[in-house]
Amino acid sequence: MEGFPILSLIMLSPLAAVILLLFVDDARVALVRGIAIASTATSLALSLYLLFIYDKVKGGFQFIEKIEWVQSLGISYHLGVDGISVAMVLLTSIVIFTGVFVSWVGIKHRIREHYMFLLLLVAGVYGVFMSLDLVFFFLFYELAVIPMYPLIGIWGSANREYATMNLTLYLSLGAMIALLGLLSLYFTAGAKTGVYTFDMLQIASLSYESGYQIKVFLPLLFGFGVLVPLAPFHSWSPTGHAAAPSAVSMLHAGVLMKLGAYGILRAMWILPEGAQFWMPWVAGLSLINIFYGGMVAMSRRDMKFMIGYSSSSHMGYVLLGIATVNIIGVNGAVLLMFAHGVMTALAFSLIGFVYDQAHTRMIYDFSGLAKKVPFVAVAFAIMGFASSGLPGLANFVAELMVFIGAFKEYPVHAIIAVFGIIVTATYMLRCMRDVFFREPMEKWDDLRDASTFVERLPFVFLIAVLLIVGFYPSVLVDVINSGVVPLVNKLNAAQVG
Repeated sequence: MEGFPILSLIMLSPLAAVILLLFVDDARVALVRGIAIASTATSLALSLYLLFIYDKVKGGFQFIEKIEWVQSLGISYHLGVDGISVAMVLLTSIVIFTGVFVSWVGIKHRIREHYMFLLLLVAGVYGVFMSLDLVFFFLFYELAVIPMYPLIGIWGSANREYATMNLTLYLSLGAMIALLGLLSLYFTAGAKTGVYTFDMLQIASLSYESGYQIKVFLPLLFGFGVLVPLAPFHSWSPTGHAAAPSAVSMLHAGVLMKLGAYGILRAMWILPEGAQFWMPWVAGLSLINIFYGGMVAMSRRDMKFMIGYSSSSHMGYVLLGIATVNIIGVNGAVLLMFAHGVMTALAFSLIGFVYDQAHTRMIYDFSGLAKKVPFVAVAFAIMGFASSGLPGLANFVAELMVFIGAFKEYPVHAIIAVFGIIVTATYMLRCMRDVFFREPMEKWDDLRDASTFVERLPFVFLIAVLLIVGFYPSVLVDVINSGVVPLVNKLNAAQVG
């Protein structure tokens, strides 16, 4: 594998598909879908291969690719992945692969353009998880966000104009705040060494004064935190989820929200003393996420809004795990990023399948759907159990690790956070009962179940991932741990210092 550019191939596969689609006629729908499937299947296969060839014993950043881009400014095309990145690259591949099939069913107009924007977005996501150069990190971060505007604005549902503008303003604000911190790192590191570079490995290898770290970590925390979303910037996201088409909701909640948490983890690696200072505050803010998101989700009757606020709640657990700054808690946070990404992708794909036929997402509009769509009902139940932390599914393992890690550092926070699971179980079980298991309504007699290969594949695939990781978590945890241990060791050394 020495010299084989596996990371570039994973990232450039969707970009190559975008370029190829430029020359395909709109009417050739089958070819358009085939190209999208081929590109995402290639990225998925390479991501799975990456998972199994990553050297867990060696750890650190591997599969390094570096090409000088603007040497005078210290900018280079520099890619590499550690255990944390590998898990996030695999998550992205899973969500976009299933999202292509969901769009196959749900998108009926301007299909070629939809897939082009979708693949462009995912290329940006890959770039963020792989970049070791701050300029390319930010460039890919923006590339992952910009396609959301047309994807929601053109193919979205009600309130799409408001949702696109709301999303764009919030994410642009967060990106600009984060950029201030990144530029400060560039100039400060250059002043210390005399060599100005955006190389993340070199910048992270330097030591900075505690006061500087505390100041600069704050814009990075809130800049990336907007995308998580971290309180007090936690209420914008569900509007985007609700207005977006199904595959875009899957990517938004399943992957894009993880970019924010990933950015915070990288900021902690570069500025460990700043992280140590602010993490107790993050632990407190995480409780707002958990309970605000959970309680609002309980009050929503639109299923997409319910899952949207539920996602904000679940990301609160991720933030709590990150804030523990211990190995088991941070491992749990990263694993929960993966598990939640898969679970929420399943949720939005199922809701989208029903909405495409019924043209409503309101819980009170449905009753007894299990008799009409038994396959969808079973899949929705598994998703609900995963969201509620049922043993045997990936979310349970991840949340358990977060709680154990949190109890070591913030026992009061951990005890309070546990009650958030009760809130989650309440609205998920109530939704399942009301939509699927009450008396059937005659007006839904014509509702069709997922029966074809294309319709069932994304649901079966996502459920299989939740079960595999739930029963055999070490397949991911061992890889994630190889990235978490060096990070936590550096943080603990800063704490001692």
